[in-house]
Amino acid sequence: MPKKEKESLSGEQPDTVRKRKGNTKASSQRFLPIAEIRNDTVILKSGGLRAVLDVEALNFNLKSETEQSGIIAGYQSFINTLSFPLQIVVRSRKVNIDPYIGEIRNIARKQENDLLRDQTIAYANFIEKIVDVADIMTKKFYVIVPLDDSQEKKSSLSNFFKWLGMDDSEAKAIQRYRYFVQKHSKLKDRINLVESGLNNIGLITKRLSTSELIELYYQSYNPHTSQEQKIQGGGINTAPLVW
Repeated sequence: MPKKEKESLSGEQPDTVRKRKGNTKASSQRFLPIAEIRNDTVILKSGGLRAVLDVEALNFNLKSETEQSGIIAGYQSFINTLSFPLQIVVRSRKVNIDPYIGEIRNIARKQENDLLRDQTIAYANFIEKIVDVADIMTKKFYVIVPLDDSQEKKSSLSNFFKWLGMDDSEAKAIQRYRYFVQKHSKLKDRINLVESGLNNIGLITKRLSTSELIELYYQSYNPHTSQEQKIQGGGINTAPLVW
């Protein structure tokens, strides 16, 4: 005779508990605005498209006064040519030198010369202490180029409830894909406009690929886990990522 399953501590039947656990992943995905990533483009659940440009930093203080004035004037001209909003993101992260320190210690263990081995270990300890005390950060600069079907201004509260109620059905996914096909060329025109404007003032830009976008959002949503668990295959994934 089969044994009767015990009720959980909360008083719920086991089948109910298992069902709730199985829906944990689906419920967390509900709060992510991203539907999928394909063709170097982020497709939102609302149907909007996003392209992300990686912008190299420019040391403004090392420029002469004439060069600084030219950069400011060029940036003002670039902003005035835009007919759509832009999002500028500065991402700061603590430098993770654990792999580097581990490699230095491995080199030290392989050293046959006692003096070189001691100096290598001392160097690794020195670098490790500097990073702990100084709390060295690395900064990345991104420009997000958007394309939305509607540019209507709504209150933050209405946008929030609309986000929670987003339709993520198969029919909505097909609708998003058709919108992507129709509007991809327009998004590309916006990207070319932004890149040319930034390049004219001496900033080097690079559009993030699909795999780079996947890695960026993975690190953003999982800042601690991404330090230990890397994406399989180094983040190389040509297939669209569906959230």
